[in-house]
Amino acid sequence: MSAVLPSHEADGVTQVALSELLALRARVGRMTLPAQVSRASRAGQQSSRLYGRGMDYAESRVYQRGDDVRRLDWRLTARSGKLHTKLFQEEREGRLLILLDTHASMQFGTRTRFKSVQAARAAAWAAWAAVKGAERVGLMGFGTRDELLAPRAGAHGALAVCGALAAWGSRWADADEEPLSAALQRAMRTVHGASRVLLITDGACCDPTARRPLVELSRRARLGVLAVVDPLEVAPTPEGDYPVEHGGVRAQLHIHGERQRHWLPGLLGAGQARLAALCRATGVACRTVDTTADPFDAVAALLGARSSR
Repeated sequence: MSAVLPSHEADGVTQVALSELLALRARVGRMTLPAQVSRASRAGQQSSRLYGRGMDYAESRVYQRGDDVRRLDWRLTARSGKLHTKLFQEEREGRLLILLDTHASMQFGTRTRFKSVQAARAAAWAAWAAVKGAERVGLMGFGTRDELLAPRAGAHGALAVCGALAAWGSRWADADEEPLSAALQRAMRTVHGASRVLLITDGACCDPTARRPLVELSRRARLGVLAVVDPLEVAPTPEGDYPVEHGGVRAQLHIHGERQRHWLPGLLGAGQARLAALCRATGVACRTVDTTADPFDAVAALLGARSSR
């Protein structure tokens, strides 16, 4: 086994290939996403008593104690002689916000492709699935990127996400480390009514204070976490010599003996282990995919996608 070394080609191995992201649209096929249930805070027991943006008029009924007086139906009140209240239902169009980890730790791979490339493939498939399910889709980067693409509808939304993924994957900027807790807090300020949030990360940025914002975000939207890992991070390392590169410096990594075989995955996979433990403790859905696998099933499970056949 040899390590994947950086290349200046957008080959889908070390750098994201836009053509591959666009081709993933065909994989969506007849996959659809289930109807959404809002997690917004509500007053009272009846979900029809909703007021705010994205609400459609449903009907009017006789006023009941506790109804919002701002929602009175004055025309029907005048005709009937009794107070009536307008009822509204939530807009059915869902929104998916993808949170993508762009830390330097994602630019690593020993099998098939870099974690950053696998993460982009997963994000692109999620974008196409959202569009197929008539959802708007947006993208927020954290780590070396702090850019935000507001959710957009239709193919334009998925195309914008794919374009951003390709651009980010080819131009990695130097930036200070951003812990997961800070990224989640920033996401809560930009979620803007998203019904689903998909977090894609390798977990290296997972910090002890991430629990609270993770729980809070899961209350605001259906949250799923996709942990992208390299096989070297999750299984004992076969003995041998491995070519590696870091910061433009190439070297040989020698793995010999049982202790070293278990030491390396324990070191490299510590972040993913922290992330998995955090998700278990908070009840947040989490799936793991390595750089050799097809992320299709893992992303579909997190989004609740199903075949309409």
